[in-house]
Amino acid sequence: MTHPLTALSPLDGRYAAKAAPLRPIFSEFGLMHARVRVEIAWLIALADEAAIGEVPALSAGARDFLNAIAEDFSEADGERIKAIERTTNHDVKAVEYFIKERIADHPELAQAREFVHFACTSEDINNLAYGLMLREARERVLLPAIDRVIEALRAMAHAQAARPMLSRTHGQTASPTTLGKEIANVAARLARQRRQIAQVELSGKINGAVGNYNAHLVSYPDVDWPAFTRRFVEGLGLAFNPWTTQIEPHDCVAEIGDAMRRANTVLIDFARDAWGYISLGYFTQKLKEGEVGSSTMPHKVNPIDFENAEGNFGLANALFEHFSAKLPISRWQRDLTDSTVLRALGTAFGHSLIALDSLMKGLGKLEVNPARLEADLDASWEVLAEAVQTVMRRHGLPNPYEQLKALTRGQGITRDSMRAFIGSLDLPADAKARLLALTPASYVGLAERLAREI
Repeated sequence: MTHPLTALSPLDGRYAAKAAPLRPIFSEFGLMHARVRVEIAWLIALADEAAIGEVPALSAGARDFLNAIAEDFSEADGERIKAIERTTNHDVKAVEYFIKERIADHPELAQAREFVHFACTSEDINNLAYGLMLREARERVLLPAIDRVIEALRAMAHAQAARPMLSRTHGQTASPTTLGKEIANVAARLARQRRQIAQVELSGKINGAVGNYNAHLVSYPDVDWPAFTRRFVEGLGLAFNPWTTQIEPHDCVAEIGDAMRRANTVLIDFARDAWGYISLGYFTQKLKEGEVGSSTMPHKVNPIDFENAEGNFGLANALFEHFSAKLPISRWQRDLTDSTVLRALGTAFGHSLIALDSLMKGLGKLEVNPARLEADLDASWEVLAEAVQTVMRRHGLPNPYEQLKALTRGQGITRDSMRAFIGSLDLPADAKARLLALTPASYVGLAERLAREI
């Protein structure tokens, strides 16, 4: 077996442990296993259809024997399929032959050998196999990983809901917010994209070489094949697509890739912001014994987890973008360009999983630096100009925006100069008192409430 140090992909080398949950699903073994599951389920469905008399109804023992082939699929079984493929030079045909080989000596099932893969084109099996793989990866691995990030962000949003923080629109000082509110923004965005990922309908078909049930109908003209195959596909937990060519058009694969890409983009945005806040000193990072920040600068504690997350999200998104652009396109009734692209699904999901793991690790290291947050606020009294000119507008004072612009733009404003300006205004006493009581730290609007509502 290839040593991790010689692996071509970091998913199977440096990041092998982190990508491990996806390996049974998206590896070639996982694809073989899914194909076997579909083939076995199809044979059982044919046996359960009374109108297909040549496949006898299965005894409980025969049914258990077939299900065990799928449920107990092993690496040795995968190796056997690869050995068969060396002769067939066709991966799906090798799966068919493997199953026929396994049931050849079973007294009841041997007579049904030629109904393995009956009326199927390879894509009848492949599209359903990939549908099962995507569903399993989504439900068992990716959504739980995203949920962990959402919960970590929500907990931070609540914990820091009241912590004032200077905003920086265009990189410049702006109306204050709270740290918790800014984290809540990310949690809300990610939760929305999580719902989009969960709602993508994964579809499948099993309607023959060009999608018209040609072979099915000529063999069994009295069977309602659209109804039969709908029951079969929906029985696998997938949505039935009755209108296809040889291939299910992969629109749903593009859709789940697009949904993942949007979630990843939200988190790239957050990773960059977290990186920036660490640079500003708003966050410090917990130290890990023995960890080195720089090979030459001993003082450094680099935001490596957020950088790693950003890089891996970017790699994943490059693949997801290609899936979206390529997979829904197939020349005429079928070309083979989708086959090799679909095998890279695990790579995209793998880089997403690694990025999510790195992000969680980074979040776990963050510690708020209240002194730095307070210092920035105390040095930015000019941000109250918005509040003052808005109150001036309400009470009809002349040229409020222009007056504050002249006072604040490009000039250093102190607590005393701002208070002196407010004191000179012809405002009602209560309005003036409210403005005089304002500080940059208290001018946060409903930020705390919004942070706690996520």
